[in-house]
Amino acid sequence: MLLPGLPPCIPYALHTVCFHTVLIVRTVKTSSPRATALARIVVLANQKGGPGKTTLAMCLAGELARRGHRVLVADADPQGTATRWAASAPDTKPFPARVLATGANPARLRAELRSHLHDYDFIIVDCPPSADSPLSHSALLIADLAVVPVIPSPPDLWAGLTIRHVIAGAARVHPELRARIVVNQRKPGTRLAAKTRELLPEYGIPVLNTQVGDREAFRHAAAAGATVADLPRAQLAQAEVFSLTHEILDVLEEDTPP
Repeated sequence: MLLPGLPPCIPYALHTVCFHTVLIVRTVKTSSPRATALARIVVLANQKGGPGKTTLAMCLAGELARRGHRVLVADADPQGTATRWAASAPDTKPFPARVLATGANPARLRAELRSHLHDYDFIIVDCPPSADSPLSHSALLIADLAVVPVIPSPPDLWAGLTIRHVIAGAARVHPELRARIVVNQRKPGTRLAAKTRELLPEYGIPVLNTQVGDREAFRHAAAAGATVADLPRAQLAQAEVFSLTHEILDVLEEDTPP
């Protein structure tokens, strides 16, 4: 089965996605006029480092931009990986989304996000590697969708369980906040991946069908300042990013946050 708009070489069934990260998006119907629509804010926040949150943020941003949307990546991670990713692009072919370093001040982050709500269709926030960070809390309080990437490893899953309490706390203040889990860096055919599925219900957060694999294509894209859509022989990674983006957009169109 192929999704509409997906090249024939990229099957929709190829799913796989990222660590304890949180993706957040501010809802706005895509049918709304550009002049009046507010940006959807996508925030990636995770409990610990190493989940591939920046990779997920940049891949999502690149795919949305490829579809013709105006996209801003707010790099709130002190490591500045998203900023370095975009800076690696050649002048002749810049990264398709704008990347803005926001600094470490939560109030400034909120002000930056609000100041761009009318300028973009999507704002993706790459947060520090700690769900307890004031920056992560600040982003969650104005987000529509929290996507929590998890790596298929029991120790990583256990370490990331506290993210559910952070999201629940933000949702009490901001009831419109949605949350989803997505499996990332999956190694197909391993028993560990199956065990991951058994542990996921402990998060109490719905799981996306899409899974993202542990693929060299994502690392090559970062080094080139590109998206996987720009790479040759990266059909599996392209399919996963396409599917993840499609599924996230579907969640954003739901009327009632679960």
